[in-house]
Amino acid sequence: MCADAYVLALVPRADIQALSWQVDHPVSAAPDWARALPVASASAEALLRLDPDMAVFSPGEGQRARTMLERAGYGVAGLSWGEDFASVRANLSRLGEQLGRDAEADAAIADLDRRLQALQVRSRARSGRPRLAYVSASGGSAGLGTYVDAAIVAAGGVNVTAEAGASGWTRSDPEFALGLEADILLTSFFADGYAGRLSRARYHSAYHRLLDSPVRVDIPAGYWPCAGPGLIDAAEAIADAIDAWEEGR
Repeated sequence: MCADAYVLALVPRADIQALSWQVDHPVSAAPDWARALPVASASAEALLRLDPDMAVFSPGEGQRARTMLERAGYGVAGLSWGEDFASVRANLSRLGEQLGRDAEADAAIADLDRRLQALQVRSRARSGRPRLAYVSASGGSAGLGTYVDAAIVAAGGVNVTAEAGASGWTRSDPEFALGLEADILLTSFFADGYAGRLSRARYHSAYHRLLDSPVRVDIPAGYWPCAGPGLIDAAEAIADAIDAWEEGR
């Protein structure tokens, strides 16, 4: 889905031959027309059958397939993992160069920067900074240095998980969840994620108090499968929640 998001941001519909196997799943934010496209996987054999001009891989995926495609003379582009808006800019710029779509990449970066500046204006107009907690369906949270933290800060909030000293992505911790106090609860991957045994926050009683929070906002999973072009959509959704919270105080 990470590669899908970048390809959809830069490549015209007519030039997209296939997207990932997740494109038609609930976790995807792809438009309806994209859900009808053929699907690709990180398999050299499957990609060779598609015979693309360029294959774009998500961060860390398909190293064997990439090597085989390159040896066969196909174009290959790979995204780098990142956890902030700077990495979104870097991936857009790099992919735009690799695809020969520098103008589209420059326009996407300019739009990102304009929207981030607008969030700063909204933040300065508020009377304070609310405290926000993030919980995924797995029961994990996001501390300092995560793209969730970047979106919360850009929206004008305080990430209480980072404030508590956590860095990176945290695992399910019912004791930690019981102690969380926040003005706004952010959730994701509940309504549109994959259900399974690892979805502890759906079932564990320690999370019920949080999930019943009077101010809970569910961010569409497709906005942030990685730090991608949709991260600004997540930040704007968080900012909308903050504005509504402030109006209701």
